[in-house]
Amino acid sequence: MRLLGFIRSAGQSLRKGCSMRATGTVSAILSHKGHEVCSISPDATVFEAIQLMADKNIGALLVMSGEKLMGVLSERDYTRKIALKGRSSRETKVHEILSSPVFSATPGHTVEDCMRLMTTNRVRHLPILDGDKVVGVVSIGDLVNWTISAQNAAIEQLESYIAGL
Repeated sequence: MRLLGFIRSAGQSLRKGCSMRATGTVSAILSHKGHEVCSISPDATVFEAIQLMADKNIGALLVMSGEKLMGVLSERDYTRKIALKGRSSRETKVHEILSSPVFSATPGHTVEDCMRLMTTNRVRHLPILDGDKVVGVVSIGDLVNWTISAQNAAIEQLESYIAGL
C-alpha cells in the first residue's frame, strides 16, 4: 500500500512539471576529481599548447599570465582559428586566438547552473574561480559523469526503499 502511495505521489509530481535534478555543487566535483589546473602562458605558441593538451589528454587549457586568468584555449579554437585559416601553429601565439571573455563559475554553483551556463554559451570547459583565484576547471564530461552518478545513487535508494516495503 505504501508503494502505491509512493508511485502515485511520484506520478503527481511529474504531472505537475517537477523534474529530476542533479544536485551537488562544483565544490563537490572538485573535491572528487581534484583541483589540478593545466595552463599555458599567452606568449607560448599554439603548437606548444596543442602539444601540452595532447600530453595531458585534455581538450582545453587555461591561459594564465601569472595568477591572472586571461582566457581559455580549446581544440575548437585551434581548429577554427589556425587549421581552417591556414595559419602556422608554430608561429602563432596563444594570445592571438584564445577565447575571451571567459565564462566561469564559483565552487558554490550547482551542477545544474554550470550545465546551463555551458550549454547557453556553447563552451565545454569552465574555470572555477574563488574571487580572482582559479581553483579548478570542470568540463562538460565532469558534469555528465556527476549527473549519472547522482541518478544511479537515487535509483539505488529507491530500489532499497521498495525492497524494504
